[in-house]
Amino acid sequence: MFFTVVLADRGARTLVQHIDVLRQAVRVTKAERPFRIDAWVVLPDHMHAVWTLPEGDRDFSTRWSVIKARFTRAVPVEDRRASRIRRREPGHVLVQPDQQRTTLLQ
Repeated sequence: MFFTVVLADRGARTLVQHIDVLRQAVRVTKAERPFRIDAWVVLPDHMHAVWTLPEGDRDFSTRWSVIKARFTRAVPVEDRRASRIRRREPGHVLVQPDQQRTTLLQ
């Protein structure tokens, strides 16, 4: 499955500034809910990933949700989008496979 995940704040550098946090979020999630990473490209404000899930498993949504939650909780508050912090809105990720755009709200 091919995914594109985009930060709500286009132009932000959050993904590359906190690449270690992203790697850890993916590593832990992958250990809990296995999947194979066929390709992954991380750019400052978006990323592309190609995954293969285990036979009979189509639950990519939970995996992305968990990765997003871990990443968001671990990123320092001052690096999150200020408007969301002021409104105290939770972040969320919309994930769709097969070359559909995905949005990561921070």
